[in-house]
Amino acid sequence: MMEITFLGTGCMQPTKTRNHSGILLSYKTENILFDCGEGIQRQMRIAGIKPAKVTRILISHWHGDHVFGLAGLLSTMGADKAEKKIYIYGPPGTKKFLGYLLKSFASKDVIDHEVKEVKAGIFFENEDFKLRAESLKHSTICVGYGFIEKDKRRIDVVRVEKLKLKGPILGELQEGKDVIVEGKKIKSVDVTYVVPGKKISYVADTVLCEGAEKLASNVDLLISEGTHLEDIREKTEKYMHLTVKDAALLASRLGAKKLVITHISQRYKSIAEIVDEAKMHFEESIVAEDFMKIKI
Repeated sequence: MMEITFLGTGCMQPTKTRNHSGILLSYKTENILFDCGEGIQRQMRIAGIKPAKVTRILISHWHGDHVFGLAGLLSTMGADKAEKKIYIYGPPGTKKFLGYLLKSFASKDVIDHEVKEVKAGIFFENEDFKLRAESLKHSTICVGYGFIEKDKRRIDVVRVEKLKLKGPILGELQEGKDVIVEGKKIKSVDVTYVVPGKKISYVADTVLCEGAEKLASNVDLLISEGTHLEDIREKTEKYMHLTVKDAALLASRLGAKKLVITHISQRYKSIAEIVDEAKMHFEESIVAEDFMKIKI
C-alpha cells in the first residue's frame, strides 16, 4: 500500500489554501518528497508527518516555488538529529544550486546528505521499487519522475493447502524457485501468482513533450501540473506550462488509470471549473488540494 500526501498544490504564489509544490509518497520505510516548496515542513507538521521521516527528495527544477523549502527542511532534519543520510536528486545543476542555497545563510546542523544529478532513465533501484526520470520542457532544465513498484509473487493459499505444502519451501516457491517434495517436482508457477507493481508518475512544469508522454504511459496514477484553464492557453504556453485540458488529454491518450491535477494558479478561487474541464476530457480526473491523501 502506498499513500500520497499533497503538501503543496499551488503555483508561483502561495495562497491561503494552497502552499508551494510538495508531494510526499510513503511506501514501506520510504518517504519520498517530490519537490520542496516554501513552507513545506510546516505543511508536514499540520499533516502529522515528521520531517525527519523523509528519506529522499526529488527536485524537478530550480524555480523558487519548487525549492524554497529545501534549506529549512535540511536544517530541521539535522537539528532533529536524524541518524541517517538523506538522498537528494535533481536535474543537472542541482549540486551547484544547492551549494549556493546552503551558503546563503549561516547554516548549521544541516543533515548529512548526498546529491545525485539525474537524466533520463532509471537512477535508483532496490528490491522493492525503481525510480526513473524523464526530461521535460520548461523555461529552465526540468525533469519529471516515475515510481515503479516491482511485481510481487504471492502464494496461492488454496493450491498449497491442497498439496499440503508448508514451511521454508513456501519462501522458495514465492521467490520463483521450483522445489522437490517427496520426490515430486513442484513448480513455482503452479502454486503462486504475480501481483503487478503500481506505477506513479509526477509531471512537473512543462509543455507537452516526449518525456511527459513517457511518464504518463499506462500508469496507475499520473500527478500532473495543470496550471490554467483552456481559455488563457496563450498565457500558459508563454510560461511553458500545461493547461488542465492538456493534462487530461495526456492521461486519456496514454492510458493512465487516474489523474490528479496540481500546480494550480492562484487566480482560481474554486476548483469547480477546473474539475469540469478536466472531466470533460478524462473522467478519472481529480484536482489536488493541500493535505489531500490518496492510497493505492
